[in-house]
Formats: sequence, C-alpha cells, structure tokens
Amino acid sequence: MSDRQNRSGERDSEQVYAAPALEKGLDIIELLATAPEGLTIKDMAQRLGRSISEIFRIIVVMERRRWLRKDAESDRYAVTYHALDSVQRATPAQTLAEVAAPAMLDFATVTSQSCHLVVRSDDIGLVIHRQESAAPAGFAMRMGAVIDLVTSCSGHVLLAFLEDDRREAALRLLPKPLKIPERRLRQRLDTVRAQGFERQPSARTAGVTDVSFPVFGFDGRMLAALTVPYLELLDESHTVGLDVTQACLGRAARRISADLGWTG
Repeated sequence: MSDRQNRSGERDSEQVYAAPALEKGLDIIELLATAPEGLTIKDMAQRLGRSISEIFRIIVVMERRRWLRKDAESDRYAVTYHALDSVQRATPAQTLAEVAAPAMLDFATVTSQSCHLVVRSDDIGLVIHRQESAAPAGFAMRMGAVIDLVTSCSGHVLLAFLEDDRREAALRLLPKPLKIPERRLRQRLDTVRAQGFERQPSARTAGVTDVSFPVFGFDGRMLAALTVPYLELLDESHTVGLDVTQACLGRAARRISADLGWTG
C-alpha cells in the first residue's frame, strides 16, 4: 500500500469513528479542570473557539448527568465530585486506595499527622486518597489535588523509582522550561532512589516538611507515593517527632506494597 493510500485510509477511518459531541464534552471537562472557579457558557465557547449553540446542549446533558454543576448566582459551571468518583472507580486507583486506606488510617492515628497517596498522570501527580489526622490542628491535601512533579516531594518519588526507560519518557513529558535545572533534578532523583525516600521542606506551605515513600505493586513496579505533610506546631504539642513519623510512614508504605503483592 502506498503512503498516499495509507494516508487516505487513515482519514477515512478518522471520519468513520469521529464522535464530535463526545470530543466537545471532553474538551469542556479538560477546560474546566484548569478553571476551579468555574466558567460561564460564553466563557467556555470563547476559550474553545466554538459557538454557544455548539456546546449548550452538551453542557445541559452533562449537568443533568451530574458531571457539571451550575452556580445559580454567577451562572458559572464547574466539574463535580461525581465526575472524580466515576473516573476513579473506573481505574486501578480505586483498588489502590482501598488497599492503602487501613495502613493510612493506622499511620494517622499513631502520628497525629495526615497523609495522602499520589499517582503519576503523564506530567503531573494526582492525589487519589487522603487520610486526615484526628489532631485539632493539621494539614491535609484535598482529593484530586494536582502535584508538581519537578518541585514536590511526591513528584520526586514518582519519578525516582521508575525504571530507567520509563523515567526518561516521563522527563520528556514535563513542561519546559523546567522549574529547576534538569541536571539538578536528575541528581536529586538519583539521591532519592538511593536513600529510598524523599524528605524536604514543602514547596507549597511554610512550616511543613514533606516526607514521601514509594508504594510498589506485585510486579515490583512503583505505583504511587505515600506522603506526609509533617506539620510541626509551635507549642510542640506533637508527641511524635519528624524522624519517628518518617519511620512510621516507611512502614506504612511497605505494608501497602505487601498487601498489593509486592515481595521485594
């Protein structure tokens, strides 16, 4: 078959399997993911380069199916937690979160610190499960929060424990220019891999030290990062210090890995 015939066949295939309404719906979800404050139908039409009539009925259906909600005062639409729940239940993240939940609860109970589980999704990290502490004061990441892979503790773990070829592929996906020099990032990832965990001041919040350990699956591949944003109170009311909390987190990550079938 010639290149010309092949290209023609590809075009025919694309036309046969085109789903314009579905593509518009996905465009809307992806757009709203970048606008947590929500957008009006007019805003969405302008940003997507479409007319209001093109997307109006799609938005109405998505609202009826509870994927979108409309603010009655501002007329802005936003993605609902129903969308997050549906997507999560359709992926391995749900099983991972269910297996991790008991260990995360035990960790939070013993240390009075919150913790969260992060997976890599292309060029970002995503919080798929969290466990808040029972302490009166604490710090916790929200479900669905996006994590920067380059600067965050969780991101370093998610990149450091990838197989070499997968790490290279992941590094190529990162938005350029990087927030830190690539050579420095690679050196940090090598250090994290050698020591088995990451620990650094939070890149987002003052007074918080992040610690993160990898979680492995039955095949030995890294699946997620288990992270504690350790909050040290000024009155020193915490009875469990940072070093002990780190050790507890490491045990929790190994417990989750073992429950997933990891034998390493």
